[in-house]
Amino acid sequence: MKSIGSLARGGWLIIAILVAWEICSRTRLVDPLFFPAPTTLVATFATLTLNGTIGHQVAITLQRTAVGFAVGVICGAAASAFLSLSATLRRASEPLIAGLYSTPRLTLLPMVMLLFGVNNFARIVLVALGTALLMMIQTSDAIRAVNRDYVDLAMNYGAGRWMVIRKVYLPSCLPQIFTALRLSFSRALVLTISVELLNCDDGIGNMIWSAWQTFSIEKLYVSIALAGALGLTFQALFHRLETRFVPWKETPA
Repeated sequence: MKSIGSLARGGWLIIAILVAWEICSRTRLVDPLFFPAPTTLVATFATLTLNGTIGHQVAITLQRTAVGFAVGVICGAAASAFLSLSATLRRASEPLIAGLYSTPRLTLLPMVMLLFGVNNFARIVLVALGTALLMMIQTSDAIRAVNRDYVDLAMNYGAGRWMVIRKVYLPSCLPQIFTALRLSFSRALVLTISVELLNCDDGIGNMIWSAWQTFSIEKLYVSIALAGALGLTFQALFHRLETRFVPWKETPA
């Protein structure tokens, strides 16, 4: 009930915008060709849902996102843990990681396709790369932020390496790791849809591009709203998981 109340309090602005949009479109204060009424968009959404278009495109996009996200998280977390074992190796790799992270991921798409071909695997590789870089940076920062006094105290009381990792490093790093997971999934979803816009025959990104090319304005709005709704849904899911598994994290008042 609390979450429903919070959602209602936070959604009043969106509701007000939609109502004003509906009125302006119906009274032709704005051109309904470019700004179709929200009720028209709802009807379009229902039609696309019933004919299976939305279910099919969402499933494809989420599949690409999930695979790229999973591979990126595993590789990024493992690489950051490995680099944390050696300060020399970490310092040597930081310029390369920072350079790749600062490079817009879509600019790497031609190179990735040159190496792996114009196929679905190349698209997933690009999504995994973007996810891994973010995960590496966030996880490395989390490991370095662990209070060394806690580690020394645990070792002085006889804790072994694995006990220190499980009882000191993991609880200290989990809040930032969950933040990294949330940001990484958003990055993976954005990259997936962006790649689908540029070079793909299916998915939400292709749905957006096809609607633009055919001037299907209602379908264009629905596709963009669908992408935003997916992002919000998974953000809420990760927040819920974080609350469940990291109850000791400090939350802003």
